[in-house]
Amino acid sequence: MKTIRALALAAAGVFIMLLGGDEATAKGDLHPPFRATRDDETTRIFKLLGKNTVWQQVGSVRVPWQTFHTQGLVKIGDVFFVSAVEVIDARVSNGTITDALHDFSIDRSAGSGRGHLFEFDADGALLGHVELTRGDVYHPGGIDFDGESLWVPVAEYRPNSRSDIYRIDPDTLDAQLVFSEADHIGGIVRNRRAGTLQGVSWGSRRFYTWKLDDGDDARPRVAAPGTWEPNPQGYIDYQDCHAHGIEYMLCGGVGGYQTPLGTIAFGGLDLVDLRHGRMVHQVPVNIFVDEGLGPNPGLALTHNAFWTEPSGNGTLRFYFMTESDNQADLLIYEASPWARP
Repeated sequence: MKTIRALALAAAGVFIMLLGGDEATAKGDLHPPFRATRDDETTRIFKLLGKNTVWQQVGSVRVPWQTFHTQGLVKIGDVFFVSAVEVIDARVSNGTITDALHDFSIDRSAGSGRGHLFEFDADGALLGHVELTRGDVYHPGGIDFDGESLWVPVAEYRPNSRSDIYRIDPDTLDAQLVFSEADHIGGIVRNRRAGTLQGVSWGSRRFYTWKLDDGDDARPRVAAPGTWEPNPQGYIDYQDCHAHGIEYMLCGGVGGYQTPLGTIAFGGLDLVDLRHGRMVHQVPVNIFVDEGLGPNPGLALTHNAFWTEPSGNGTLRFYFMTESDNQADLLIYEASPWARP
């Protein structure tokens, strides 16, 4: 797939430009060749979005094969990759209560299932598939692309458990198990500037960091177990995250809330500063898949996998794969700032 390799080289070039500008400022150069910035075009536009963002659905793609419970989405050129979990045997609660943050208790059985990574084109046609299952470890999480490889966490389907982290070649779908972690890792990105991998736990309650030594490109070494700190944001649980700019991570997710009128789902997108583990910009997404009229009236658009990219006209194009009953189509939206500087 020449398109994937070409885009990887382009992404690396953009990163080097951003990195150079940032380092020039750090060294005290008052006249760098261009204005230093940590933003790429995606984060620059994202910071203009807010509560009054104008969301417009511009397309949808029917997916004719079974997607199962979608988790993470990446777009490379005109090709998409989506991770998903197929549940075979349900999990059973053991009565334990855990906050999935300071308490590491196991609160349910592992159940059984299969982990999948699917590759498909812009028309929804399935191009490839790899299974990522190792015993009770069968639940893939949010995925990301670092310009060369896909990074996919696969965990037990319960908090405070364990995970395997894979690096996958997008051309061949060859999967390499890089390391394992003694927790449920629900999403992971590569922070090139810091030389780390950074991820989130079940419900994104913990922010994890692992030092990555990729000097031997054939088999990168990771210092595990990783270190973690609490996620200071609690209004949504991140479902899928992607690295952008210099040490930023853009995450989408959802939170469920009980009200006197019943349960509601609240969706949102957060830009996280990986240097400090803090959200720096937030966009609520009050959109539902069926807008209250169809079979999924309360299914938030950001409930599962997403991807975004600049659309070339000052807006962001978002791709969502929000699953219901083990099936998800590709929903395409454009998000425009209410006012542009």
